[in-house]
Amino acid sequence: MAYPGYGGYGGPMPGMPMAGGLMGGPPMGQYPPQFGAYPGNTFAPSAQDPMWGYFTAIAGQDGEVDAEELQRCLTQTGVSGSYMPFSLETCRIMIAMLDRDYSGKMGFNEFKELFTALNGWKQNFVMVDRDNSGTVEPHELSQAIVSMGYRLSPQALSCIIKRFNRGGKIYFDDYVACCVKLRALTENFRRRDTMQQGAVSFQYDDFITCSMSI
Repeated sequence: MAYPGYGGYGGPMPGMPMAGGLMGGPPMGQYPPQFGAYPGNTFAPSAQDPMWGYFTAIAGQDGEVDAEELQRCLTQTGVSGSYMPFSLETCRIMIAMLDRDYSGKMGFNEFKELFTALNGWKQNFVMVDRDNSGTVEPHELSQAIVSMGYRLSPQALSCIIKRFNRGGKIYFDDYVACCVKLRALTENFRRRDTMQQGAVSFQYDDFITCSMSI
């Protein structure tokens, strides 16, 4: 069975609800369209691009951003708002999500793509965090995952909730880490699912590379 919007780039921003409300999305066990991603390296660095100023201010002489530089940037730009600043580990997996050459760093194109995703995820978190507590409940995380187009089994959702909750609550930092891993692992799987059937065969080394790089 083919996946709706498989491989497309025209869907909503990452983290925004799909049409039909929180329960919309592809059938269970299948994965969503590639939300908000940019096909290839389409961004041309420009002094007129407001993001270029942020990027050049933190990028080292190599013109790329590592996890520590990204953490400082995200803190200074206030992306997390009133929530706790992102941990270094979350910054590492943010980079890993877009690090297609496994360099451990991101260039300008990936930097812009990350901010697009972060803004979408934050909008979704705010929408789910109805009491403005800065945390979401386990069932709200499940709703958020479904709203992004993922249709997972109850067992898979339970595993995710156990992994990312602290004291029965999911904080924004952990919420973003969850979104990053879901997107990155889904894209790794999608690239190998050439028949679009929801099943792939992994060589052991390939599986380790995909899972340990996130």
